[in-house]
Amino acid sequence: MCSGKGEKEVLLEKGVKRISISLPNGVYNELDNLVKARGFTNRSQAVAEMINASLIEHYKQRGTEMMAGTITLFYDESKSGLLPQLAAIEREYIDEVISSQHILLEEDHTMEVILVQGPARRLKMIADKLITCKGVKSGRLVMMSLLIPPIHPFPGEEGLKS
Repeated sequence: MCSGKGEKEVLLEKGVKRISISLPNGVYNELDNLVKARGFTNRSQAVAEMINASLIEHYKQRGTEMMAGTITLFYDESKSGLLPQLAAIEREYIDEVISSQHILLEEDHTMEVILVQGPARRLKMIADKLITCKGVKSGRLVMMSLLIPPIHPFPGEEGLKS
């Protein structure tokens, strides 16, 4: 159980608004089971997490929202031409690809986790291009509406700090 604010509260602004909902008995009981099983402190926290997840899915479908996320790939690095192909795609989208980490697995397999940020539609397109490369066994894009703060200010926004 986590007591601090985190990415689960992605879309909540400062302050809290109260709502009231009515649920059928079965759904109400299942909600209580979910709260206990997942370790939420209360029903409100569980419902807020579900609403946030639904809003993030909505933003992903709209495709125009700026989002941060990861693309996780599992691939056979012995597949001829695969590594240069993946690298070329990542370079082609250098504005969206922040970094990547390669984890060596058994039998010439690699897990690569790529940190990305940009419009949701573009991130999905990048993930699709990577995942459909011959030799990639599986892959998944996970996005959040939180953004990575800029590492450096844009030119003219701020002077150099000492």
